[in-house]
Amino acid sequence: QVQLVETGGGLVHPGGSLRLSCITSGFRLNTHAVGWFRQAPGKQRQAVACISTNRQSPIYADSSTGRFHIVRDNTRNTVYLQMNSLNADDSAVYYCAAVDLGSQMSEYCGLMPDDYRYWGQGTQVTVSS
Repeated sequence: QVQLVETGGGLVHPGGSLRLSCITSGFRLNTHAVGWFRQAPGKQRQAVACISTNRQSPIYADSSTGRFHIVRDNTRNTVYLQMNSLNADDSAVYYCAAVDLGSQMSEYCGLMPDDYRYWGQGTQVTVSS
C-alpha cells in the first residue's frame, strides 16, 4: 500500500525555521520524483519545490528560492523540506507527492500537481507572532 506521511508542521514565529519530512512506504522511492506543495485557505495548491531521482536537479518555486531546501534520503524512504526565514505568507497546509519515473537517473521533476500520482494528507504550517 502506497503511503506518504508528512510530519514536522506546527506554529513558528516569523523568521523561524521548520523541517518537514515526507515519510514514504509501499513503493521504491529511488525511482520516484517527489514534490512539495502547499495550499492556503481559499487559494489554489501551489508548488514549493521538487527533486528528481538523480538528486542533482532540485527545482524551487520563486517564493521558495533561497529560503527552502529539498533533500531526499532514499535509505530512509524520506524526503525533507527545510524551510528558513518563514513569514506569514508561508502559512498553509504542506503536501508531499510522488510519481514513478522508472529510473534512478532521471533529471526530471515537475511543479504542477498533475505531475504527481501519490499524495500525502498534509501537515499544517502556521507562521505567526
